[in-house]
Amino acid sequence: MKVGFVTIGQSPRDDIIPEMREILGSDVEIIERGALDGLTPEEIKNFYPEANDWVLITRMRDGTEVKIAKKHIIERMKRCISDLEDGVDMIILLCTGEFPEIKSRNKKIILRPDRIMMNMIGGILEKEKGKGRLGVIAPSSDQITAVKKKWERTHLRVVVEAVSPYTGDREDVEKTARKISDSDVDLIVLDCLGFDKTTKSIFRSITHKPVLLPRTIVARVARELMEY
Repeated sequence: MKVGFVTIGQSPRDDIIPEMREILGSDVEIIERGALDGLTPEEIKNFYPEANDWVLITRMRDGTEVKIAKKHIIERMKRCISDLEDGVDMIILLCTGEFPEIKSRNKKIILRPDRIMMNMIGGILEKEKGKGRLGVIAPSSDQITAVKKKWERTHLRVVVEAVSPYTGDREDVEKTARKISDSDVDLIVLDCLGFDKTTKSIFRSITHKPVLLPRTIVARVARELMEY
């Protein structure tokens, strides 16, 4: 089984893939592509967001965090998909952002974390009369408004806080966990593939609430699709 991974940043994503491989298994061949592959930091400055742009947070190959505007990388992501799809059995997007523009010309399965997470929440929390209270952790304060609007489509009461999975240290994570804990949410979503199992553990220990981690959930869905 061959699985293609597409990041909105630069590949390889050695901060994400190892935790996903634990679930996918050692028998899976992984091929990675990145929307920013081959670009220098100077060139990527042309992708920086401006006012009213949809902001995305990602990682360079050297671990540096970078903010880019979604509109600048759509065509580059499409090229990544085109480059991968003839040689893999499945493609996984390494971003919880929404990418309805991304499609496979030969109908390969594309796992979209945003849709997986959104539908999962809809099956867990009570929607009627605004009973469910969802806590969402965004990777940047620049995304809070957009992320809140996205998750409010679930018809749940939504509380959004932010901490960077790339530049935030343990103290930052703990501070954010305490803030979301004060909101007394029923469930927490770490809304970025950059968040890892350590971050999940911190949120769980401080809030005493269930915490959903996209990278492991998506990997489990992929593994389920492989078993036939």
